Amino acid sequence: MSQQCNNLTSQQLGAIMKGTKADVIEKNLPHINKAMCDYGIKSPLEQAHFLAQVGHESEGLKHTTESLNYSGDRLKQVFPRHFKDGVKVEDYHRKPEKIGNRVYACRMGNGDEASGDGSKYRGRGLIQLTGKNNYSAFAKVAGPEVLAKPDKVATDPALSTKAAAWYWNKNNLNNFARKDDIVGATKVINGGTNGLQDRKNRLQTAKCVLGVRK
Repeated sequence: MSQQCNNLTSQQLGAIMKGTKADVIEKNLPHINKAMCDYGIKSPLEQAHFLAQVGHESEGLKHTTESLNYSGDRLKQVFPRHFKDGVKVEDYHRKPEKIGNRVYACRMGNGDEASGDGSKYRGRGLIQLTGKNNYSAFAKVAGPEVLAKPDKVATDPALSTKAAAWYWNKNNLNNFARKDDIVGATKVINGGTNGLQDRKNRLQTAKCVLGVRK
């Protein structure tokens, strides 16, 4: 028999996403419960890991779009390999669309910098769905409008959550959750370990709320 879905209450989600307003919790709660159930994120430990990563990536369900509004100095720290060899970083200072087109050009299925794909397919959703390849794959389960109008992944709470759970499932992140391996999961999601301590703190909170003793 397959494991039953463990539906969160608003009190539980609010405690896990501490500091997030009640209306944001209520807006997202049914979509989070449905997405976790639909994509097999069912045990308390799996859910704790999923919600810790979602909480970090969206800052407690508050942000569903990658801003890319970086200063020139910050760009050199965050994307150093994209701003060397004579590239004038000041030309990109506080220009999110231009930044996205550069840093995501010619990868993840995106065209070159002039194509505009980098900005169009920048990170969106409760776990940042990024790159044309990911949007194209997600569109196969969420509908072609996702590829044509990617902003909907950020503005529609059902899609924001579905995208996160779909990405989790696609990358077999439950395997890391079952082993309680937050570092491994973070490397898949982030490509490194940025924000690891916050993710760990959120995981401990989620475990406590969901009654996970591991």
